[in-house]
Amino acid sequence: MTPTLRLSEELIARPSVTPSDEGCQTLIADRLRALGFVCESLDSGPEHFRVRNLWAHFSSDLSAKNPKLVFAGHTDVVPTGPLGDWTSDPFVPTHRDGKLYGRGASDMKTSLAAMVVACEEFLAAHPRPAIDIAFLLTSDEEGPATDGTVVVCNELKRRGERLDWCIVGEPTSVERTGDMIKNGRRGSMSGKLTVLGIQGHIAYPHLARNPIHLAAPALAELAGTEWDAGNAYFPPTSWQVSNIHGGTGASNVIPGQVVIDFNFRFSTESSPEQLQQRVRDTLLRHGLAEGSGYTLEWTVSGRPFLTAPGTLVHAVQNAIQAETGLQTELSTTGGTSDGRFIAQVCEQVIEMGPPNATIHKVDECVAVHDIEPLKNIYRRVLENLAQAAA
Repeated sequence: MTPTLRLSEELIARPSVTPSDEGCQTLIADRLRALGFVCESLDSGPEHFRVRNLWAHFSSDLSAKNPKLVFAGHTDVVPTGPLGDWTSDPFVPTHRDGKLYGRGASDMKTSLAAMVVACEEFLAAHPRPAIDIAFLLTSDEEGPATDGTVVVCNELKRRGERLDWCIVGEPTSVERTGDMIKNGRRGSMSGKLTVLGIQGHIAYPHLARNPIHLAAPALAELAGTEWDAGNAYFPPTSWQVSNIHGGTGASNVIPGQVVIDFNFRFSTESSPEQLQQRVRDTLLRHGLAEGSGYTLEWTVSGRPFLTAPGTLVHAVQNAIQAETGLQTELSTTGGTSDGRFIAQVCEQVIEMGPPNATIHKVDECVAVHDIEPLKNIYRRVLENLAQAAA
């Protein structure tokens, strides 16, 4: 058993369902301290929802202004669902058919183990590298994400910490480790639209005002709107309704209001402010005035970020090719990640991890033959960046 596989199993065995950490960060911090990292807990949140955050930093020369590479990730996992649906206990690392099973095997405890062992190997060979190394870990990525990475990033910004490069260990690969990395993510913005009407008897519609009928033409236009054309890195911005709720439950009552939940996944071609204004303009064209005709609440959970090909992307591409022979694909597809927070304090952020086919599923797993290459890629990235900085 390799050190990476052993540490992966040790992490999977800890039932760190969000926001719990169950000692994962302590286990990792102990390994990092042995390498000379200074480890700091930046926990946040109320006692009943306490989030563990770890900031660990290594520098071989505190007087030098070395560029800094940050390994970022999360120790929390999503709930397992009914245990009876799993072939084996999700928190007992199990091997079957060349795969390691357990909650977090792919998302993302294998990545964390690979990052730690990569640093151990790199610093054993290069005890005084020309780069600094840091770890930013949280137990709040799978939850609300309000007391995790964003808190650490705000603190680093307050301190004036400079972050040059960041690798987030999200499972980005498709078939083989390294075949795809994320060099950006779309933004996410949700809206809760409440269209106001007048409740009444359905047999006397002239005495009522049906908010569903009022909203329908505007919704049709919004659904058919081309918000932008995307660009070389991002697909076009999309708008999707996620829920519509109206009515009293009786078939003979016109409701007094209808509530529509929707979400934008938007590219760098559009800003939240632009999208919000276009929605308001559409509603107004259909006779709905803000305040008297509707109310609208907005939640921006993340702005888009993009890392164009440069020092970090090239270092990762070269590491993947040297280790696997693959020409990795750059992609910005998928959901949001904590990269959206890190990008506010770090210009170059990419995500790279194992295949993601089983994440959040029953019988989550990772192929054992994908684990060592992942560790080796991370180590090669360290070597590439240190060579570039020397």
